[in-house]
Amino acid sequence: MAKVRILALVILLVGALAGFLDAGEFLPPFREGRASPAEADGGLPWWVRPFRLGLDLQGGTHLVYKADTSRLSSQQEITEAMAGVRDVIERRVNFFGVAEPVVQTENVGGERRLIVELAGVFDIKEAIKSIGETPYLEFRELKRGSDGKILATSTADAKDFVPTELSGKYLSRATLGFDQTTGSPEVFLEFNDDGANFFEKITERNVGKPVAVFLDGVPISIPTVQERISGGSAQITGRFTQDEARDLVRRFNAGALPIPISLLSQQSVGASLGKEALLKSLLAAIYGTLAVMIFMILWYRLPGIIAVFALGVYGALALFLFKLIPVTLSSAGIAGFILSIGMAVDANILIFERMKEELHFGRSLDTAMTEGFRRAWTSIRDSNVSSLITSVILYWFGTSLVRGFALTLGLGILVSMFTAITASRYFLRSLPHTGAGRLTRFLFSAGLSK
Repeated sequence: MAKVRILALVILLVGALAGFLDAGEFLPPFREGRASPAEADGGLPWWVRPFRLGLDLQGGTHLVYKADTSRLSSQQEITEAMAGVRDVIERRVNFFGVAEPVVQTENVGGERRLIVELAGVFDIKEAIKSIGETPYLEFRELKRGSDGKILATSTADAKDFVPTELSGKYLSRATLGFDQTTGSPEVFLEFNDDGANFFEKITERNVGKPVAVFLDGVPISIPTVQERISGGSAQITGRFTQDEARDLVRRFNAGALPIPISLLSQQSVGASLGKEALLKSLLAAIYGTLAVMIFMILWYRLPGIIAVFALGVYGALALFLFKLIPVTLSSAGIAGFILSIGMAVDANILIFERMKEELHFGRSLDTAMTEGFRRAWTSIRDSNVSSLITSVILYWFGTSLVRGFALTLGLGILVSMFTAITASRYFLRSLPHTGAGRLTRFLFSAGLSK
């Protein structure tokens, strides 16, 4: 019994610590003198920083772009080009300093669109300028002295390379191919006439030496030139997987910007509107949790009180995970968390109902507890696993809002399985339960039974 009570106390302390970390941003030492949540996101420990909020709760900018795919002939080319544009836009808004931006593509009536959501960004003009700039693709070679000889001795550091006259504006397209002998993937490049001349000169003076390919100042490939290449076509071989080669093709095409995009609509979600939505979401969570707690206490009595403590541990641990990962919380994500609260209590209900049946059959309270947890486990396991499968499917195939819902729901289910099976078990067994008196049986019964 002493060991069980120690474990129960440890679980309570862990829950209390998680709750303390959840509330770190509201503690007086860190709450004072902060102008905005954005300022609190830097220079402070991670557990003090505020939860990440989505566009609908924090406010920000929502942009819709139209992609011109008229020059592309096949559906595969359109898909690859849109993926490339999405990648480069996402990289640019990340560089812009936006936490967890949402960049996704959609097909509306055959029209390809790019959706960009920037939470916490209210300067629409600056955001549009940052996104609209063309990604810069360039080719670099090793440093040379005044006599034309290469000065660098190592290619490990990107600073050993200097820009050449060849940049992404001379690249017509990049495609994915496969070696006819080995079947390994290769990347094929095609330049326009000016690019072909530049490329021929660069390869002629760098035979046997590396030429680096940079995208937005970051090296994405450093192939070694085997021979002088004319005609404006080149290929990059290496130990690529098919996915790596496809990603490289997307990056090349993104740098060349093969698909023009134009701004269709822009919308600014004010901080006040986001604050109002956040308040409503929090009130819904509080009301829902209180309703569940009151029901559990009135219907299941002492086990219901234990379930409330377990629910508190569950909430603290779940929110701790949301801050630790971190999870960007939207209204849909909060809805997933609220739903997982009900599912967390559902496991307790299965256990307590099974305990009530065992007591009805004349079992002792100790036996009823043991059998209640043992017999309810299979139902809890099966229902939670099926819900987890649904969450995974929603996350894999859903859009940003659906993925937020699925992520919080899935994490909540995993935590609830721990609190329902482990926390509730130790909390219950830490109470005196060997007696068979009327008061004891009443406290551990449920519903209208005495």
